[in-house]
Amino acid sequence: MNMNRLFKSFRAERPWVATVLPLLPALMLLCGCATGRNQANGNLREALTFHASFDQGLDADFALGDAAFRHAPSIGKQAEANPGLPGSGEVQLAKDAGRFGHALRFTKKKSPMPFFRAFKNVPYRTNDWSGTVSFWLSTDPAGELEPGFCDPIQVTPRAWNDACFFVEFEKRTNDIPFRLGVYPDFKVWNPNNKKWENVTADEKPLRTAPTTPFARGKWTHVVFTWEHFNAGRDDGVAKLYLDGAQAATIGPRRQTFTWDEEKTVIALGLSYIGLWDELAVFNRALSAEEVQQLNGLKNGARDLHPAK
Repeated sequence: MNMNRLFKSFRAERPWVATVLPLLPALMLLCGCATGRNQANGNLREALTFHASFDQGLDADFALGDAAFRHAPSIGKQAEANPGLPGSGEVQLAKDAGRFGHALRFTKKKSPMPFFRAFKNVPYRTNDWSGTVSFWLSTDPAGELEPGFCDPIQVTPRAWNDACFFVEFEKRTNDIPFRLGVYPDFKVWNPNNKKWENVTADEKPLRTAPTTPFARGKWTHVVFTWEHFNAGRDDGVAKLYLDGAQAATIGPRRQTFTWDEEKTVIALGLSYIGLWDELAVFNRALSAEEVQQLNGLKNGARDLHPAK
């Protein structure tokens, strides 16, 4: 039978066909976009190792390791850690104040240190290690932060300058730079034990974002990635992203991180004042496209794992 005649007959018996057929290309495109989006989310989901939204409480929503939220006087005093928030009130759970749902609110520069244990939550490797950390900040650096340094996050077993990832503000009288610090073992980046004032800018594994989007009433997405660490080569690279756009790069350089995983912490809000939300960790360095995808998730990283 002539196919054109068959089609005309089919359309005559089913008038809706003439309406639907012109829409098929658009419908196929939408299905393709949804499939691509689901696949992309699936790739992020497979890499996710930790997520704390603070929407269901303080403990992590999803964790490969210990999900418990704790506080301690400092990184070196984990033995004095207690569960939950410090009773003194400098750190609070701010309901419905987050980028998504609830958030942490830091009210004073000097406060106990909230933290999660990093073991398995930040999967560590002694050879060719990579990963990603993501979170959201809302602060007015000029109006809220106090003078000096503040580190919204540190991930380390020891100190800021010894096998540590961190981001920092430095509030000066004339400006407030925001930086990524990725310090390998102290003896690797400072083998001659130079005084800080004698270490050149190139020697420091520290880079400043050229501009910063932080402002009162605004949420800023902060992401840093690392790859080829603990590879025994001078090709370790770390990148800082702000609101989905790359803002700074450290490396390539030798990045040797020697961690005692049981002592490593994800410390939050060190000398920080403002709101803090949505901590997520991934077991590889996300691409620039994936960082943008993470930035655009409708409900944050909760879209990447089943809700409790």
